[in-house]
Amino acid sequence: MTIQDILPVTGIKVIAAASSKKRLFHDLGDMADTCFGMDHTAVVDALLERESLGPTGVGHGVALPHARLPGLAQVCGLFIRLKKPLDFDAVDRQPVDLAFALFAPEKAGVEHLKALALISRTLRDENVCTKLRSNEDPSTIYTILTEANAAQAA
Repeated sequence: MTIQDILPVTGIKVIAAASSKKRLFHDLGDMADTCFGMDHTAVVDALLERESLGPTGVGHGVALPHARLPGLAQVCGLFIRLKKPLDFDAVDRQPVDLAFALFAPEKAGVEHLKALALISRTLRDENVCTKLRSNEDPSTIYTILTEANAAQAA
């Protein structure tokens, strides 16, 4: 599994700010509807439900919101870079400016975990995060994410 398998080129957005975690989830719901034809409300509800189990802010300005949704054929993802970091109740209490959301079929099992591990490894790299934070062009961000993934696989 590679980031190209999960993230479409159109699944990247740079936004100025989100007023709350819930607002960010609504932005992700809009993107999921546009990119994958997912139901906006179902996406937002699933992300909020998962978040209620514990925050998905993993530290160093990175969040990995994720949810299982009925009707999905495979794991898919979206990426948002916030120009203004958002309080996300992250484990290190640092605000989040990089959010990679993952959506998995209800019975995805190991594929969902592999995707989370892949994204986590990629966004744990300080050099990758620095490049992501210094770019606003979605196609450049896509290249950074996919090249980082290819380098890790090599």
